[in-house]
Amino acid sequence: MEKTYKVSDTVYVTGHQHPDTDSVASAIGYAFYKRTQGIRAIPCRLGTLNAETRYLLQRFHFEEPMLLTDARVKLSEIRLDPLTYIKPDTTIMESLRLMQEENHTYCGVVDDDLKLVGLVTKSDIAAVGLGDTAFNIGILSKTPVANFAKVIDGTILYDDPETHLNGKVSMIAMTDEENLKNYDIRDRIVIIGDDPSAQKMAIEKGAAVLITVWAKEVEPEVLAAAKEHHCPIISSGHGAMNTSRYLYFAPPVSLIMKTKLVTFKTFELAEDVGTKMLRSRYHIYPVVDEDGKLFGYAARYHIMNAENKKIIMVDHNEFSQSVRAIEKAQVLEVIDHHRINDFSTTQPISFRNEIVGSSATIVATIFRENQIPIPTDLAGLLLGALLSDTMDFHSPTTTERDRKTANILAAIADLDIEEFAQDIFTVSANTDGKSMGEMINQDIKFYDIKNIKVSISQVMVSSARQFGKESAGIQPSVDSFAKKKAVDLCLVVFTSVVENGSVIYAGGNRSSWAQEAFPDLTGEDHSFQQDVLSRKAQILPKITQVIDRYQ
Repeated sequence: MEKTYKVSDTVYVTGHQHPDTDSVASAIGYAFYKRTQGIRAIPCRLGTLNAETRYLLQRFHFEEPMLLTDARVKLSEIRLDPLTYIKPDTTIMESLRLMQEENHTYCGVVDDDLKLVGLVTKSDIAAVGLGDTAFNIGILSKTPVANFAKVIDGTILYDDPETHLNGKVSMIAMTDEENLKNYDIRDRIVIIGDDPSAQKMAIEKGAAVLITVWAKEVEPEVLAAAKEHHCPIISSGHGAMNTSRYLYFAPPVSLIMKTKLVTFKTFELAEDVGTKMLRSRYHIYPVVDEDGKLFGYAARYHIMNAENKKIIMVDHNEFSQSVRAIEKAQVLEVIDHHRINDFSTTQPISFRNEIVGSSATIVATIFRENQIPIPTDLAGLLLGALLSDTMDFHSPTTTERDRKTANILAAIADLDIEEFAQDIFTVSANTDGKSMGEMINQDIKFYDIKNIKVSISQVMVSSARQFGKESAGIQPSVDSFAKKKAVDLCLVVFTSVVENGSVIYAGGNRSSWAQEAFPDLTGEDHSFQQDVLSRKAQILPKITQVIDRYQ
């Protein structure tokens, strides 16, 4: 039997904003590992994937991870009341029975496309049974004959399209013709016994609908009179008393349902919905999707019991680099290889931070430590992430563990490391068709260092030296980006693994600090910075040193 999970059992494994290959592959790998432990783990991404990551996912047959936009729970992510509904032409009686079966006091009314058009509650139905007679007369006058037959378990013996029903009901107990003459039954529903002469007289006196009790058939002359006077005849399946009671529940719910509703959308956050619920006193609220289709029903207790998402952070540990409202989530674990900065939680968690060049190295190690075989395609994906993050072992953050792990993964995936690395960097260094704005945004991280807002974008290119010669086309874009994002120091680093170095552009009101950290050669602008490859181990530390001098 397939295991079922509560919504609150789901764990979201996510990398950082502006995802790179290491964060995405590590999220996929660690989510796979957690599933081997019986945990419903879902890998996520926090933004658009770059070309390199998409290439590796396609090559190793992985779908793009789901896009996670907020750590708070949406209505679509919590367990609501089941999706029960009726159509506008459903009788009040059928609606009441459905509510009793489902143990609900309400039911949504939808059209043929499942779009919500109204809501009917037991209170609405109680108003029919206990309310003003004039209201009942009004809705009975608009009720199809077929509905009457349905609620009294009756059989239509004769139907007529030319009805003349006013909605009033008369039950004829006296069948003597002299007494019947005194009844005003014109245009009424008439409930009558098994007396052909009385039946015929009721029709001739103008009855709109004749309902017979304890009579399965009517005489031919009665049918003839019904046709002449356009009077449908129904044989009831109940006695006179229940027949008269049930008739009032024959109208379609469209005549009593509420249409001015307080509804919520599936994409709304539960905490926001809770605030809105305080403004009204309803006990249930329909939830619809973006197309207006009924999704479920929310009550206050759903919102009170809703928990925000459970998150495992991989390839980052700073909340500023994570999903929106991460501080409101239940963070379960961190798997990372970056610096630890201002990280805190309200409860103990598993925190694994290691001095290696790639988070993929840590994930692969966890598989081996727990003797869990790594599938071939996953080994290839993790190897791609490891090579990408260590820049084919050229990054100063590369360790011997990275190299050993790469060899193990290559053996599992049956890949040649040198050839595979060449494939990866051919894709990542291709900037054809990309605007400068796209290049700046594709792999960017933001930092707050002593109240100085810093952004560092790293763009992999085939020749960084060439980008050093194109300042007229690049510098204005960097300056514009810094102003738009309101950062004090914006660095855009063009890195070439082949050339083993980078060219750095700086914008913002602290752009001169980048020149102190990475000075140009005499007479040059945007000099090639030999051996500068790592944002984490080289660029960020030097920028931090300069900021420390001034702050």
